[in-house]
Amino acid sequence: MAIRRILLQALSLVSSLTPVMLLYSGVGVLANTQSPVVVVLSGSMEPAFQRGDILFMTNPPHQQYRTGDIVVYKVPGAEIPIVHRVVQARDIVQQQENTEEDVRLPADGDVKWFMQPEVKAVSWRSEDRENGKSVRDQLILTKGDNNDVDDVGLYIGFDRLQRKHIVGKVRGFLPYVGYASIVMNEMPRVKYAFFAALGLASLF
Repeated sequence: MAIRRILLQALSLVSSLTPVMLLYSGVGVLANTQSPVVVVLSGSMEPAFQRGDILFMTNPPHQQYRTGDIVVYKVPGAEIPIVHRVVQARDIVQQQENTEEDVRLPADGDVKWFMQPEVKAVSWRSEDRENGKSVRDQLILTKGDNNDVDDVGLYIGFDRLQRKHIVGKVRGFLPYVGYASIVMNEMPRVKYAFFAALGLASLF
């Protein structure tokens, strides 16, 4: 009987968590992002966001990011996503074919060249979108409001972010609500104690 009771309580706990997981997944589908909610883990965006704030994001497929937008991005090789502000965003437009395999991207200037698998060579200018040219992607530079330098050193092997690296644009936040998750991640004993207490509570 005791085992049956424990199994029933465990089933009840799983049943109570399932709607939450489904809701989270549904919000992710509507927002076009795998992580519609994230927790701020550092103070790099102070005073706009504090450590422990919960951010809500969307990532519409045709969203064009602009200077001043606050975005969350994740690059290959990075363990966690980063929330920082866009300080430079340029549209990539198809300009002409180029068979060169190695074209460098200068730091400044009106016309830049950037290699992509689907477009052999493209140029980008801030005015291209207004001139009606076909925008294929974007080159994005970010920086934390509380940091002295931009994020190029965090991009691991390239000079600018592209849209595929953007998890979403911040649309709103709740202050400090996510601090408990930071405590549990930084103090594993607290996390284990919390889940143990949750499991015991489900038995009564």
